[in-house]
Amino acid sequence: MEGYVIIALKSIAVYVFIVAAIRVFGKKEFAQLSVVDVVFILLISNSVQNAMVGSDSTLGGGLAAAFALFVMNYGFKRLSNASPMFSKALEGEPVLLVYQGALKDSGLKKAGITVEQLQAVIREHGVASISEVDLAVFEVDGNISVLSDNYRNSSKRKHKAHRILGQNTA
Repeated sequence: MEGYVIIALKSIAVYVFIVAAIRVFGKKEFAQLSVVDVVFILLISNSVQNAMVGSDSTLGGGLAAAFALFVMNYGFKRLSNASPMFSKALEGEPVLLVYQGALKDSGLKKAGITVEQLQAVIREHGVASISEVDLAVFEVDGNISVLSDNYRNSSKRKHKAHRILGQNTA
């Protein structure tokens, strides 16, 4: 039993380290995973496996590590929901990138996003240029939200089409 407690404690230490590392090195990589990102995640998980379970390759050892990770994940989520301060420290805050067509350079720098990356996301939202964006925000989950007149007009058209087809959108 003592060995399983050590495995659980090691797993918790690795979990906290990985969460902190993702927080420090940024989240934008997790919004849309590329092949490089997937390989990175696989290698990280493989590299920390031995740190968690050591030479114990038994089912019990694996379950002890998995249980500790589930408990930590559950605990972090509960703390995050209960404490806005903890949530802010863990997840960060949304970052303003564009406001009323004006680029916010400090926001781009803070989020670690280039103008080219932002322009690509804006085009994905059906907006031709930054000057047409009412609001663009780098969200805490690593995604970028874009609001514009173009977005509102397309949403109105979709809602009108749903009403015509007899579907309720509310």
